[in-house]
Amino acid sequence: MFTIDNGNPFECGEDCLIIGLKQIPDKFGGRLSGLDKIFEGELKELVKSGDVSAHFGSLSTVHTLGKLPVKRLLFIGLGKPKEMKKEGLKKAFGKVFKHVRKMRWSSAGIFLDTFITEKIGPVGTAAALGEALPMAVYQFPGYKRKPNIPDVQIEKTVVYSGCNEEELMAALHAGYVYGKAVNSARTLVNMPSNLLTAEELSAFARRLAEKYGFELEILEKTDMEKLGMGALLAVNQGSNAPAKMIVLKYEGKTEWKDVLGLVGKGVTFDTGGYSLKTKTGIVGMKTDMAGAAAVLGAMEVIGELQPAQNVVAVIPATDNMVSGGAFKPDDVITSLSGKTIEVLNTDAEGRLILADAVTYAKHHGADYIVDVATLAGGVVTALGLDKTGAMANDDAFFGQVLEASREAGEFIWRLPITEADKERVRSSKIADLNNSPGREGHAIMGGAFIGEFAENTPWVHLDIAGTATTGKDTELGPAGATGVMVRTLAVLAERMAARI
Repeated sequence: MFTIDNGNPFECGEDCLIIGLKQIPDKFGGRLSGLDKIFEGELKELVKSGDVSAHFGSLSTVHTLGKLPVKRLLFIGLGKPKEMKKEGLKKAFGKVFKHVRKMRWSSAGIFLDTFITEKIGPVGTAAALGEALPMAVYQFPGYKRKPNIPDVQIEKTVVYSGCNEEELMAALHAGYVYGKAVNSARTLVNMPSNLLTAEELSAFARRLAEKYGFELEILEKTDMEKLGMGALLAVNQGSNAPAKMIVLKYEGKTEWKDVLGLVGKGVTFDTGGYSLKTKTGIVGMKTDMAGAAAVLGAMEVIGELQPAQNVVAVIPATDNMVSGGAFKPDDVITSLSGKTIEVLNTDAEGRLILADAVTYAKHHGADYIVDVATLAGGVVTALGLDKTGAMANDDAFFGQVLEASREAGEFIWRLPITEADKERVRSSKIADLNNSPGREGHAIMGGAFIGEFAENTPWVHLDIAGTATTGKDTELGPAGATGVMVRTLAVLAERMAARI
């Protein structure tokens, strides 16, 4: 996708040359001074008139009219260099690439050195570019009949820079891997549940295993019955589509120890069961497997970049349907851990399947566990649609996850689990636990319930009920699935490998 050229960017032959414009006294100083001379000072006049702006996000096209080999210059405002952050840089790159795609240009040159700041540096800038390109131009193919118009993709991207070529290419590649993996997760989440079943999720995992050499285990219903996975099997009772327990193992070390466990909720459609959702609340429940998609996307990054960290991914996959055989409120089920659960709400099914998955991750030697789930609407009430809720039983491990989320640019906020919260999920009079102690602190109750199965293993719960999808287009993608937490999980694995 990327090539690097340390030659003169103004002699590029692409459809456009992308230039970052910073809010500094002489915007056309340094390597851009020659460009203004070619235009006989006209570029500075365009800045004075406001036709070209350095304000963050401002996009301007200047046609070269034969003064340069490239047909047009595409300026993107970067604002003040001291205020620039990596996420802002990604958005700037995303905005220009969305424009290039909209204009149906098949090639672009990027004058990378105009984007570099002292704070971010050449490698960080290249990584941001690599990540932004695939995310920004992503489109879910959908199922409409295709118009008889050729689809023009960005096929050639030339990066012009005088910096170290080997370092830049490595950063571009790593960023691109992250962006493509986010798109893989987006596609899974955007798919309708009649096409993305537990079987299809396991098929996707199988393709990852074959491509990257992961060890693969897929448990069928008979396997789960023998092991005693009563929580996952209970949720699957009402369905005609069999459940799957999907396990991917990546061995980044010579010994299977110091294992990071990634657990993703894979409810391919959630009716709520007998605690039936409303006619409006049920729409969009195909996205209830976004946690599974995040884990699979992270495993794609791990397979590509090969960090020296052992990782086990565990995905419980099923839908939650209503039928004569479906589980019911007042049922008591026995989980893989042996703990019994009184079911008070069949729409609190995610925590049930995660209970068996967390236990199974521990059986596979997980020393640390992060679970990701669209678990509770209460987290949206608490934090809105732009923040992922987090709960944890270990401050040090949560700190590692928090730093990974900051590096990835995915905001998380920790909610507390108190002893009183734990007592509430243990409040059943006939079982060890109940799955729905009430509306108060609903999101926390879901996390506290899963924590009962993590027990003493360092564990972080990430509730992406608000962040798994978005209702509007952004600089880094369209409305729909976001692929949230793919990057955080992958960064966590890389940081643990480097022990940052």
